Amino acid sequence: MRRWQVLAGVGMVWLAATASAQAPYVAIEQRVDPQQLADVGLTPAQLQTLNRLLREADARAPAPAPVAAAPVAQAPLQGAPNPAPMFPGLDDGPIKASVVGDISGWQPGMVFTLDNGQQWQVLKGEMKLKAARSNPPIVVVPGIAGRWFLQVDEDLPKARVFRIR
Repeated sequence: MRRWQVLAGVGMVWLAATASAQAPYVAIEQRVDPQQLADVGLTPAQLQTLNRLLREADARAPAPAPVAAAPVAQAPLQGAPNPAPMFPGLDDGPIKASVVGDISGWQPGMVFTLDNGQQWQVLKGEMKLKAARSNPPIVVVPGIAGRWFLQVDEDLPKARVFRIR
């Protein structure tokens, strides 16, 4: 296990070295602690080969692109694919609708049918309302990684739900 940690450390040092074009090449013996290098157990010939490969990689690395002073907003190209969202689900907006029927609370497995035709099933959360509500307005709020939460009232806990239709 220790050998892999050292090799991973050497790889990270190599990546950092190739990322900065201003830094001149530095031999691996000067980049890594001597004990760590000894733990890897490379022969002198292997060390020489590794240094040669790193030096060649540094020479082949493209120079970094100049950084613009201020980013310029551009309109997306016609027909260009949209990039994947950074946090799936958060790019979706809340869904505002009304529940069809009466609700007095919720528990895992319960299905809410909305007036827009969607059906949402409770995955987590349990709540008993003080008084049953008839066709209450609700908001289904997106969370991180595709999670959704059904909110009957701002002051009440939300139920974690998933869409079944």
